[in-house]
Amino acid sequence: MKYKQYIPILKALSDETRLKIVDMLSCGELCACKIQERFDITQPTLSYHMKILTSCGLVVGSRDGAWMHYSINVSKSAELTQFLSTIVSEKQDCICKD
Repeated sequence: MKYKQYIPILKALSDETRLKIVDMLSCGELCACKIQERFDITQPTLSYHMKILTSCGLVVGSRDGAWMHYSINVSKSAELTQFLSTIVSEKQDCICKD
């Protein structure tokens, strides 16, 4: 199992603001302006959080004129869900049996 590849995503989710942003995006694509309205943060701070979420691949961004729109990367989300399910379940090839 490749644990290292999930570290950036798990680090990104270790921040309460970013975790809330991901929760918001679970309802669908949102403009950065709509995300910012929900938090008491500046635009540069939001950009910082979005950079972390997009860099790890969990969120994708697309530009629409002057605005950025963000959504969950469904395939990366499914991959993370599968990984977490695997590491918390009993299995034949468990790391404890090495």
